[in-house]
Amino acid sequence: MTACQLTTVLLDFGGVIAEEGFAKGLKALAASLGQDPHALWKTGLQAVWDSGYVLGKGSEADFWALFKRRTGVEGDTAAWREVILDGFTVRPWVLGLVDRLRGLGVVTAILSDQTDWLEHLDSRQHFFNHFDAVFNSYHYGMSKLEDAFFHLALTGLAADPASTLFVDDNPVNVERAKALGMHAVLYETRQGLEEALQTLCPALAGE
Repeated sequence: MTACQLTTVLLDFGGVIAEEGFAKGLKALAASLGQDPHALWKTGLQAVWDSGYVLGKGSEADFWALFKRRTGVEGDTAAWREVILDGFTVRPWVLGLVDRLRGLGVVTAILSDQTDWLEHLDSRQHFFNHFDAVFNSYHYGMSKLEDAFFHLALTGLAADPASTLFVDDNPVNVERAKALGMHAVLYETRQGLEEALQTLCPALAGE
């Protein structure tokens, strides 16, 4: 059997297409500041949402101001930003899978809760051109916490949920996609993702 059950694949960015730079960067920052890495990361994660930055309703400056206020730390936010961006290392093997899927006629897209940092990262690592579309929460004012963001992507791609795969490293997002009738895979390892894709799209095994 070489058929592919999929017509569309949606991939999260941080944690799937690339290493999770936000967590990695903030934990490195915590170490340099003598702070608890897990606590600083959790505070930063809450601040990036509460500032409205992820949804494009607040700025990067708003995020850093809230982060500083809640943590009590001071420093060069431009340098901190670079530490975070450097942590988002794109995984070439994922882009390779995406290219193979597109070669089989599968539509691929990024579906990510990200800020305008995503565009900055693309200008450095050039990954957007591997995808048919990019759905970034920053530009749509909605996130994967809402069914509406999934519906927006599906509608924009004219995709049938039953033949769409969503891949994320957050189990909550994966369960939401499943509830909407999509195939969904929790990213944990390269082998796990490759096996899941080959199960749904056996033609990949012959590529």
